[in-house]
Amino acid sequence: MSHFHLRDGVTHCEDVPLPAIARAVGTPVFVYSANAMRSQARALRAALSSLEDPLIAYAVKANPNIAVLTTLAAEGLGADVVSGGEYRRAQAAGIAPDRIVFSGVGKTAEEMRLALGGGLCQFNLESFPEAEMLSQIALSMGRTAPVAFRVNPDVDAGSHAKISTGAAHNKFGIPIDETPAACTALRSLPGLELKGLAVHIGSQLTSLAPLETAIARLGATIAQLRSQGHEITTADLGGGLGIQYDSALPPPPSVEDYGAMAARLTRGWDVRLIFEPGRLLVGSAGVLLTEVIRVKAGSKNPFVIVDAAMNDLVRPSLYDAWHEIGAVSPKGERMIADVVGPVCESGDVFAVARRLDRVEAGDLMVIHGAGAYAATMAGTYNSRALAPEVLVDGRDWAVIRPRRESEAFLADEDVPAWLKRAG
Repeated sequence: MSHFHLRDGVTHCEDVPLPAIARAVGTPVFVYSANAMRSQARALRAALSSLEDPLIAYAVKANPNIAVLTTLAAEGLGADVVSGGEYRRAQAAGIAPDRIVFSGVGKTAEEMRLALGGGLCQFNLESFPEAEMLSQIALSMGRTAPVAFRVNPDVDAGSHAKISTGAAHNKFGIPIDETPAACTALRSLPGLELKGLAVHIGSQLTSLAPLETAIARLGATIAQLRSQGHEITTADLGGGLGIQYDSALPPPPSVEDYGAMAARLTRGWDVRLIFEPGRLLVGSAGVLLTEVIRVKAGSKNPFVIVDAAMNDLVRPSLYDAWHEIGAVSPKGERMIADVVGPVCESGDVFAVARRLDRVEAGDLMVIHGAGAYAATMAGTYNSRALAPEVLVDGRDWAVIRPRRESEAFLADEDVPAWLKRAG
């Protein structure tokens, strides 16, 4: 069930009409459904219920808003973080330290100290030099750091090249065939406790086959490590299961099929499994609400120019990503048009030659699938404001991040004294 639906000819988020939010907050604005997030979290938990005490660590990078984190924390989820900032957000949302996994290929000494001081489930280490740095920091703090090695299984995820992370040429993890040697060498590093292994092959996966290959390789490596005397108690299977952006394409695998696969492949591993879903939980729970500025004639198709832009939602420009786009109040007529933003870049395009609801200046449009990797990747190119975020929960709604106008950014900047004197 979609939590964005037509009621009396007007698109609602749960029980709130989107035009009411646009009137109160302005556009562009991100709108999230709390119950869509809860529904996805509960579906995933149910799909993994045959496993013994799995840790579902939400990938904070997908949408780090504190209200989103708090919503998911209330559903019993932990957090997968990749920076000190994300670690602090997880803490602020009330997520227990032993439910926080610290991933990322470039952890700094400062971030390691932060997480060691505050506590965590484990660091997912991505290289042996990282392990050496963490060992020194743990010793200096008088702490023991729980760690897992992230392995690179050399599996092509089949997703966009820029969100694939498990191929040999990607920067993530250590080559899986070097894992036994790395774990043996880890024994010589004081202050570290090896807990297990981790794998993550990419994002927006639309097939379980590459995941199955990666998990099977991880299982074989765990068995090899145990035969060499290593105690392995955790296995982080990553995340990456996709959502359906384009309704004309087959849907990605269901969470039920995913859960059944994970249970089948890990049977007998005798470990605590960790999962890192992000997009799966929040991607379809958000939209970008925008207003049509004008419709301009084009050489092939008319241009529908909206007040949202690539600085608000960069996925179409960065990944050629598809997002469903429609009128908030459809009139029953259709048109073929290019949907573009006002930024001075030819790449500021949301859709090309798209068949969509006929719109005109002043109409509201909704860009679906904007709950993940949208507001979190937004910027201020062309000195544009950062769009606000709104959370809807039934009939209630609130601004969970206000619009940040250019005046606020100007207040953060200063002109050096010598330039002021020159003026």
